[in-house]
Amino acid sequence: MFTSIARTMVRSSLNLSVRPAVLPGFSHVIPNLAARGVTGRMFAVQSQLPHLPVPPLEQTLEKYLRSVKPLVSKEEYEYTVKMVEKFKTAEGPGNQLQQFLEDRATKTTNWLADWWLHVAYLDFRLPVVVHSSPGIVLPVQDFTDQEGQLRFAAKLISGILEFKKMVDNQSFPVEQLGGRPLCMTQYYKILSACRIPGRKHDSVVVYPSNEPNPPKHIVVIHNNHFFKLDVYSESGKRFTDKQLLKQLYRIVEKSAKRAPPVGILTTEGRNTWGKVYEKLMKDARNKESIDDIQRSIFILCIDSPLQHTSPEERFALVSQQVLHGLGSQWNSGNRWFDKTLQFIVGNDGACGLNYEHSMAEGPPIASLIDHAVSYCNKPTPDRTAPAKTTEVKELKFVLNDSLKADIQEACERIDELVADVQSSAFKFEAFGKNFPKSQKISPDSFIQVALQLAYYSIYKEPGATYESGSTRMFKLGI
Repeated sequence: MFTSIARTMVRSSLNLSVRPAVLPGFSHVIPNLAARGVTGRMFAVQSQLPHLPVPPLEQTLEKYLRSVKPLVSKEEYEYTVKMVEKFKTAEGPGNQLQQFLEDRATKTTNWLADWWLHVAYLDFRLPVVVHSSPGIVLPVQDFTDQEGQLRFAAKLISGILEFKKMVDNQSFPVEQLGGRPLCMTQYYKILSACRIPGRKHDSVVVYPSNEPNPPKHIVVIHNNHFFKLDVYSESGKRFTDKQLLKQLYRIVEKSAKRAPPVGILTTEGRNTWGKVYEKLMKDARNKESIDDIQRSIFILCIDSPLQHTSPEERFALVSQQVLHGLGSQWNSGNRWFDKTLQFIVGNDGACGLNYEHSMAEGPPIASLIDHAVSYCNKPTPDRTAPAKTTEVKELKFVLNDSLKADIQEACERIDELVADVQSSAFKFEAFGKNFPKSQKISPDSFIQVALQLAYYSIYKEPGATYESGSTRMFKLGI
C-alpha cells in the first residue's frame, strides 16, 4: 500500500548520563477514559506486560561473539574472544556493568527506553532530514490540479482525525506478536508531538488529548507560509470535509506568493539549528508561531508543482519529494522537519509522509497510514457540520538580518545534501512478501540481507548496518 524510503544507518556511542526529555509521563499521556464512561481496550493488558529484563552477562557475550564472527577475519575473531574473556573476569568491568543494569532495571519501568530515545535520536547531531527521518510514498492519486489536490488533502485530514478518535477512545485492539500482547503507548506519541532542537542534545514534547486544553488544530504549510487550521469546533465537534476544503482554499488564496523559507532551518545539523532556534524564540511572535507548530496535531504540506519528468523517473522524484523536499527551490522550505507527522500532498497526485523517528517505530505509523488511505478510498460519510468554522490564522515570523543569513546558509546546505543523495526506483514484480514468508523468513529481514549483500558485492566488505529489534512485548518497549 505504501513504500518507505530506507533510513540511513548510523552509529552512535553510548553515553550513560541520561537527561530527561520534555515528555510527560506515560501515566499522564494515556487518558483516563473511565471518567468519561468509555471502556477502552487498547490498554486492557498494559498492566500485565512484563518489564524488560536484563539478559544474563554470559548470554549477552555469547550473542555478541556469534554476531561478530561472520564479519571479521580469523585473527580478529580470536582477538575479540580474548577481549570478551577479559571483560567478564572478576577484574574486568563486565560484572560491575551488569550489576549496574540490573539495579537500574529495578528502579525504572523500562531500563532501556530513555537511553534508546537519547542515544539513537536526541543526541544524534546530524540533520534529521535524510539521516534519520523516513519518507513514505503513498499510492498515487488520480488528481492533476490544485482543486483535486485540496479535495484529497481535506479528506486525508478527516482520515487522520478518524484514526485519532480511535486512539483517544482506546478502541484499537491490542496488537500481538506470536500470540503475545504488545505495548501500545507509541500510539500516544505520534500525534500532537514534536522534537525540539538544542545546542548539544534535543528534547521531545507531547500534548496528550486528556490535558485541560488539548490541541484542536493542525498546521498547513503552503508556499513556505504556515497556517493554524482548527479542525474541531469550540464544542469539540470535528469539522466536515467540505468545511475543511473551504478553509484550505482560503489558505491557498492567502499564500499565493512564496514566503521566506523559515522551515528550512529544521534541515540544519542539530547543534546549528539549536543555536538558531534560541535566536528565533527571543521574539514573542516567533515563539507564539513555533508553539502553535509544536502543539499541532500534525502538519499538512501542500506542495508546489514539480518539474515535469518521464513516467520512469516520476516515482524516484516523488521519493525525493517526501524524503527531503528536493531543495530550497522546490519544497524543502515547505516543511517543519522536527514535527513527528508531516503529510505531503502534491498537485499531480503524488503524496506521502515524512516522520521524525524519535517518537515511534514503524508499526504505529503503518497503522495510521493504512487507516487514512482506506478512509480516502471510501465515500465520504455524512456528518452533521458544526455551525461555524474558526478563522484561519497565519503564523508570522519576525526575521532580522542575522536570521535571514541563517536561512540562506540552511538553503545552501540542504541543496548540497539533496545533490549528494541519489535515488532511483523500479517496480519489482518477480515476487512479493509471501515468498520470504514461505521460506520462514520475515520480509523485513529478507530486505535487510539483500541490502547487505548488494553492498558487499560492490565494496567486498560488510557495510555498517543497524536494525533495531522490537521490545514492545514489554512495558514502554520500542
